[in-house]
Amino acid sequence: MKYISVLLLAAAFVSCGEEADVEQDIQTNNEIPTTEFNTKAAGGKVMMQAFYWDVPAGGTWWNTVQGKVSSWSSAGFDAIWLPPATKAQNGGYSMGYDPFDYFDFGSYNQMGSVETRFGSLSEIQALISAAHTNNLDVIADIVVNHNSGGASQYNPFTGGNTWTDFQPASGMFTRSYYDFHPNDYHSADAGAFGGFPDLCHDKQYVQDWLYNNSNSIAKYYKNVMGFDGWRFDYVKGFEPWVVKNFKNAVGGFTVGEYWDGNAATLESWANQAEASAFDFACYYRMRDAFMGNDLTQLNGDMLLKRNSYKAVTFVANHDTDEIYNNKLLAYAYIMTHEGYPCVFYRDYEEWLDKNKMNNLIWIHNNKASGTTSYLYADNDEYVARRNGSPGLIVYINNSDSWQERWVDTNWANTVIKDYTGNSGWEPTTQADTWVKVEAPPHGYTVWSVK
Repeated sequence: MKYISVLLLAAAFVSCGEEADVEQDIQTNNEIPTTEFNTKAAGGKVMMQAFYWDVPAGGTWWNTVQGKVSSWSSAGFDAIWLPPATKAQNGGYSMGYDPFDYFDFGSYNQMGSVETRFGSLSEIQALISAAHTNNLDVIADIVVNHNSGGASQYNPFTGGNTWTDFQPASGMFTRSYYDFHPNDYHSADAGAFGGFPDLCHDKQYVQDWLYNNSNSIAKYYKNVMGFDGWRFDYVKGFEPWVVKNFKNAVGGFTVGEYWDGNAATLESWANQAEASAFDFACYYRMRDAFMGNDLTQLNGDMLLKRNSYKAVTFVANHDTDEIYNNKLLAYAYIMTHEGYPCVFYRDYEEWLDKNKMNNLIWIHNNKASGTTSYLYADNDEYVARRNGSPGLIVYINNSDSWQERWVDTNWANTVIKDYTGNSGWEPTTQADTWVKVEAPPHGYTVWSVK
């Protein structure tokens, strides 16, 4: 999630709290229709983060994304990750990370607007339908650590007033001070964010509304709205079993934002949550490698090296964009290595060469298979081999001149070529599988069987 300014935090509390979830002792049991659809499961190709921080307001974003899903599918993406899609405390100005009403997708007049920042209920429904038509899964951003926008009420557990009275217009998942920390169950959980009301996941009522009930958030998002998978925000703030239970209730690809550069910590969380995790360890190794001109950093510990099936790799996202030198080289790294790559919207649509990005996506989807062997690294050069069929050799060169290197392949007496087009060589591997390859300055090549 994006860190919110101190000024905004102060304003949020003045106007009834910026990030808070609430409950009431009486729950509604609305009848929920279901929607059937068939899509290709996320995780096999490449995911698009289909937003950035402060996308244009005015309710146009869902339509913008809908206009791109066909081309994204053709380019080789298999999923789009959307921002938090329901009404938040800042209404039409909010990026959604200050959730108020989990069932208002832009149809209730509350928090100063009917539409969300991104659009109306009918527009997000049209977007999800278009994504499915184009064989794209739709990943929902789930923010359940904290809530925002509740009214002030006397709280016996604090001895004062707290912004914990949530009466959403949808009538679904009303909340009170019993559902936040401190309460009659315990004073805190794994972590809070920004002083906002911190939802208590140990309460049965909260669990029922999150994933147990037939009209829970999980089942409504899946069965009514048609979401296919889940990206959990700020999972440091609650226990891993919350993600596990949510995912087990409805299925679907699941990834958590555990913001930590320690690969062992990420692996531990992913194992406990039985979910994927964004590979911040890989991100920080790439930042140090490409911004610090030291490609030996790519030999460091990463989640993708510990458990590639649980690693979602990325070069930038809405929170952090520190790799601005040699960014295409970083994408060449994640597109040729293990893990599930996630592409940042602005990199793809605005900042980088889309043809080169599409080429790397094609390479990922068609050549990057099998285990990885790390062949060479120094300050300027990095070479690795994917051992699948046919597999590939990736050669990243961060120096100021062309470089050549002999490397060991899995192919004997075989003509190979560079599938990026950066080199015109078509060498034949020796009987012992060795071959000489090259890479351009501040560039990369990816070699495979011709």
